[in-house]
Amino acid sequence: MTLQTFTDEPDHVSALRATLQRFLAEHAPREARQAWDKAARWPRDVYSKLNALGLTALTVPEEFGGAGQDLVAAIAVIEELAAGGPCLAGPFIHTSFYGGMNLSENGSPEQKAEFLPRLAKGELFFAYGLSEPNVGGDLASVETRAVRDGDEVVINGAKRWCTGADWADYIYCLVRSGPAEDRYRNLSFVLVPTKAAGVTMQDIEHVNLRYTHSQDVYFDNVRLPVSAIVGGEAMWNKGWKLLAGRALDVEKLEISAVALGIARAAIDEAWGYAQERVQFGKPISQHQAIRHKLVTARTKWQAARHMLYHAAWLANEGRPCSVETSMAKLFVADMGVEIALICQQVMGSYALSDAYEMERHVRDLLSMPIVGGSSDMQKNNLASLMRL
Repeated sequence: MTLQTFTDEPDHVSALRATLQRFLAEHAPREARQAWDKAARWPRDVYSKLNALGLTALTVPEEFGGAGQDLVAAIAVIEELAAGGPCLAGPFIHTSFYGGMNLSENGSPEQKAEFLPRLAKGELFFAYGLSEPNVGGDLASVETRAVRDGDEVVINGAKRWCTGADWADYIYCLVRSGPAEDRYRNLSFVLVPTKAAGVTMQDIEHVNLRYTHSQDVYFDNVRLPVSAIVGGEAMWNKGWKLLAGRALDVEKLEISAVALGIARAAIDEAWGYAQERVQFGKPISQHQAIRHKLVTARTKWQAARHMLYHAAWLANEGRPCSVETSMAKLFVADMGVEIALICQQVMGSYALSDAYEMERHVRDLLSMPIVGGSSDMQKNNLASLMRL
């Protein structure tokens, strides 16, 4: 099959970008973004205004009150919001992707009817419960246990790096639902209300993506109805199928879009600084060493953008894209680090101060080869997918 490689961005996506750029200029100025980062909190008042634009409907089918899944548009929204920092991009992802995308793909008919209309309106937030104190990339080894007890599911264990669990409504939680030695055949997903009896949490502070804290989440005999099993009772012990499906492909695009947006903001800030900063009688942008750095950064960013949106287009068309989404996550994350360091060098000591946002851009971009599936895990995935 010959795949489409070059295409103009749809007009409605370009219009979304322009709308979001105006919104950020009005409601999220630099000083506010820096204050949100220092507090590790996202601005609920500003997000309410953003939510009024209806963007969370972009991952929800029309029959459930959404706009119809438009992954290219949704990824563009993340890129634009992330260019203004993670404090608005993060909550959008918790609704549109952790919630809307996952349940659109994997929810039971009853779960779709109950949750998707509210997710399309931006009324719910989901957090991921995947990693554990002893489990990172090897998710088939999760130790959090869930057992059936009549018409209930009983959960015991702990999850780590549950970003936003303290303010989310539900945790999209991966559990061990059978013997550990069966690994892939005995996993399930369960929707755990964060206010359920037996759920407790503890903050984990981190230096990157500081729109919120992450959480250690503990489950002590948490009892839920079997209707909480993602996909319904028939999907008990079939969680690996849900984890390795289309929703995971899109998850890799979502975090790549965050990296792309932040990298763009870093380049824009370094670009502007280089034109204003005068040394040796002329703007430093006229010195060859600086010009070459900036052009190199812009070229790396453009290559990353092409890779991301090609993969997003494939996913939106429903075509096989596991290879392309893993490549995008690997390439965009690694290029983000290179771009961050280039831009930091252009700005010198000012990149380390709070006079600019570069120090945050660098912190956030340095984490991208780790979060959302590490670069080494993507290489492992790609080797397997390509039957190496």
